[in-house]
Amino acid sequence: MRILFVADGRSPITQQWLHYFIEQGHAVHLASTFASPPQAGLASWHHTPVAFSGAAPEGRSARGLRSFLPTGLRTALRNLAGPLTLPGAAAALQAVIEQVQPQLVHALRIPYEGMLASTAMQSSPRPLLISVWGNDFTLHARSTPLMGSATRRALRRANGLLADTQRDLQLAQRWAMPAATPTLAVPGNGGVRRDLFHPPKQPATAARIINPRGLRAYVRNDVFFRALAQVVKQVPDLQVDCPAMQNEPQAEAWVRQHGLQAHVNLLPKLAPPDLAEVYRRAQLMVSPSTHDGTPNTLLEAMACGLLPVAGDLDSIREWITPGENGLLVNPNDAEALAAAILRGLSDVDLRSKAASHNSTLIAERADYYTGMRRAEAFYQAILSR
Repeated sequence: MRILFVADGRSPITQQWLHYFIEQGHAVHLASTFASPPQAGLASWHHTPVAFSGAAPEGRSARGLRSFLPTGLRTALRNLAGPLTLPGAAAALQAVIEQVQPQLVHALRIPYEGMLASTAMQSSPRPLLISVWGNDFTLHARSTPLMGSATRRALRRANGLLADTQRDLQLAQRWAMPAATPTLAVPGNGGVRRDLFHPPKQPATAARIINPRGLRAYVRNDVFFRALAQVVKQVPDLQVDCPAMQNEPQAEAWVRQHGLQAHVNLLPKLAPPDLAEVYRRAQLMVSPSTHDGTPNTLLEAMACGLLPVAGDLDSIREWITPGENGLLVNPNDAEALAAAILRGLSDVDLRSKAASHNSTLIAERADYYTGMRRAEAFYQAILSR
């Protein structure tokens, strides 16, 4: 197949999709909405910024902007004005499509890649697949009238939809996707690379947790750090790893505010092999999100033998049965989150049973190569239509 992905080329999710289809010998092209190094094996790489993604600053200026505009405010402003950039960005993507002549285009989420591709392909006969991530409907589509309109337009144009939860396949029809549109439920990154993400030879014994979510508008990291301040009073040797939070002014401020300097390690964004090693040092993975589908970090942590402590959302309950293979809490309640963390750290039997249960669950429902083979077959089915 000759496939054009419209995606953020920096994303590990994008890289996993590209890796599989390149590995299988397909002609893989990428229209990246953010500047990124071209991945080895690509047939072509193109930069197609949208919603100000081409203006993302780096270095010291980026740190200053993050300090002045917190994550939630930056997301709100982008969702307010981002849809206005679609017509101009679509012209650039149309030129790429004419150059590449793909058999199939796959946009790896609705805002803004699916919106961009559907705008560019309104009159094109080529099939368009769109992946939806866990907050596309519950957060972004509802944020502004323009975001809602662009979401509906993308779903009406899509020839197939991939989602990481059954919930979102149902929500898609409420957002104007025709009932006859083919769908596939598969983890957002295809699944877990179990050669990388696997349990340690011996379960971790030190009191250590990981919050791998980084700074996102829908993750209550403020609540997380408040909860940690309560936990360390009872677990004074606790260590906490926070990948993708290094040099983030807001995270640094929370650590200072709650006196957690001796407990919290703000780490850079980690490559998958390094992230897997950090998982294996921990006992718990904590994800206090208010909107989510199936976080890839949740599946990775489960594959590495950690007990998940997550926000109590319908999508997460597709994977976690509270008290059996994880703990679910109100993500807005610091006291409840602290109590769940303390329970997870103290209950060795729960952690052991959850590790065994989750290992089987990941193998059955979230293996990377199984998921990607299903996606490849889905592509073929769409083309045969």
